[in-house]
Amino acid sequence: MPWYTLLPTVSEYMIENGWTKCYTSISEVGWFAYIMYMAIYLVIVEFGIYWMHRELHDIKPLYKHLHATHHIYNKQNTLSPFAGLAFHPLDGILQAVPHVIALFLVPIHFWSHIGLLFIEGVWTANIHDCIHANLWPMMGAGYHTIHHTTYKHNYGHYTIWMDWMLGTLRDPEDDSCQKAQKVQ
Repeated sequence: MPWYTLLPTVSEYMIENGWTKCYTSISEVGWFAYIMYMAIYLVIVEFGIYWMHRELHDIKPLYKHLHATHHIYNKQNTLSPFAGLAFHPLDGILQAVPHVIALFLVPIHFWSHIGLLFIEGVWTANIHDCIHANLWPMMGAGYHTIHHTTYKHNYGHYTIWMDWMLGTLRDPEDDSCQKAQKVQ
């Protein structure tokens, strides 16, 4: 547990000392800028987490020593919200780094940043519950279940955009159609 608290503690220290672009009141930037900055922040986080997650698969020592712990839950019947928490501490830290990097690149409202970190925990549990709500373009459990069974698709975070743009997207609807055709 101390390892998991390391990055948030360090990032909070950097925020408190004014080293980041965090601000505390939306009136400091206005609502239009707040929305624009939030969109940019989310794009940076989505991009960063996609690549961090993909590299945790592609760089074999990182996979073997860090990310494989998470992928022992690789079948639909073993995935559960608890699998979303089954990370090697360093793996969890590496996948949270894009949030910290974004703090230095784009102004972000402090409580929005904290709220997104909270949502991240809920989201991580949600995409491992095998209940595919099909809320396109969101990365739902259907997409992420494919990730756990193929290891080379659907690395994205909140959305499927990065997977779509970089050719790693595999749609659960297409997947279920292929399985149904094989059965017939």
